[in-house]
Amino acid sequence: MTPDAEPPASAAATKSGIVTLAGRPNAGKSTLMNHLLEEKVAIVSDKPQTTRHVLIGILSDRRGQIVFHDTPGMHRPLHRLNRQMVRGAREALSHADVACLVVDASQAFGAGEAFMLDLMSRVEVPRVLVLNKIDLVSKPKLLPRIERYAAKLAFDEIVPASALHGDGTDRVLEAFWRLLPHGEPLYDPDLLTLHPERFLAAERIREKVLERTHKELPFTTAVVIDRWEPVPERELLRIHATILVERPGQKKIVIGRGGATVKAIGTAARLDLEEFLERRVYLELFVKVEPRWREKRRVLAALDSEMLAAGPFGPASRTSS
Repeated sequence: MTPDAEPPASAAATKSGIVTLAGRPNAGKSTLMNHLLEEKVAIVSDKPQTTRHVLIGILSDRRGQIVFHDTPGMHRPLHRLNRQMVRGAREALSHADVACLVVDASQAFGAGEAFMLDLMSRVEVPRVLVLNKIDLVSKPKLLPRIERYAAKLAFDEIVPASALHGDGTDRVLEAFWRLLPHGEPLYDPDLLTLHPERFLAAERIREKVLERTHKELPFTTAVVIDRWEPVPERELLRIHATILVERPGQKKIVIGRGGATVKAIGTAARLDLEEFLERRVYLELFVKVEPRWREKRRVLAALDSEMLAAGPFGPASRTSS
């Protein structure tokens, strides 16, 4: 097909492609994706580096299909885990049909933002800038920030928004639809994500750990599903999961006095999982010290295998309701 040719009639009516959400840690990429999907695929937290893998969310409607790639926040990698995170984010940008830079508009422009602009300048697809968290910025300060970004890099669309409150997100979505190429859906329109339920369950448990711990713990904890046992006759799912930490002192923090903290984590996670999985859940949590797990190929491979059990670009196990 020549560049000026019309798309085939079967594809002309719909848009389809990958929108990669990139940015610094805690910019609000996961919150934005969840809001646009109207479903919770990515866990969210006020802790940086909450997202550790490229998470995939699928939005299908009469206009076509958007496949979101929610990437880990770009940061200086200090461990093997972090290097994998940054590498995954870079790779996701290389697959994008539309590249979206999400920035925290409430933060001052610095070296990290300059790095992201340089990275975005190398992509050869339409670019969208979302200035997120405008609810935290006064209007007189917002316009100069928009002008600064616009002066440094040509974006096809710049949209101020608040993913948390939904302000401006309709404009963000319209920008994506406008810039995506024509084509047929990449995946079954009934799918919401490509990640297995086991992985999504582990992430929701980790979210509860993040909510109830502080200091360095968010960076040094992971959740591994040990057993996943459906009991169909009782409409029950038994889940045994292990929370990994790196030091004995961190284990004490997660367990809490008299086991109070880990019990609270378990209760909150069970309620969340029951709503998500639409069945009763029996959840048992263990806490294990795994020194320097962020540097161990064995542990990282196990975590990746949970996420990739169906393959990030293969069959999915969860459908939207």
